[in-house]
Amino acid sequence: MAEVKFENDGAAPAAFNLFDQDEKIGEMIVEILDGNLKVYHTEVDEDQEGKGYGKMLLDAMSDYARSNQLKVIPLCTYVAAQFKRHPDEYADIWNKAVKPEF
Repeated sequence: MAEVKFENDGAAPAAFNLFDQDEKIGEMIVEILDGNLKVYHTEVDEDQEGKGYGKMLLDAMSDYARSNQLKVIPLCTYVAAQFKRHPDEYADIWNKAVKPEF
């Protein structure tokens, strides 16, 4: 069973890392600054695609943002696409004041 862990040690960029047992199989790179959580990149290992792991990372990040009263700036194309596809689900955490450029 895969598990998402938030890791923010200050040295590397903060990330929601996805592990299957002890093997890292995905990540969502983020930065927390001034009440915002910027999502830069989401990636799941190619051989793990299609298993819903991207959504697991998205859910973990969304839960973290909500529990820490953060607004999300979706700079990652995956997260931006999910926010646009399901605006009601993410309306409470989506910082629409910042327009990402793709």
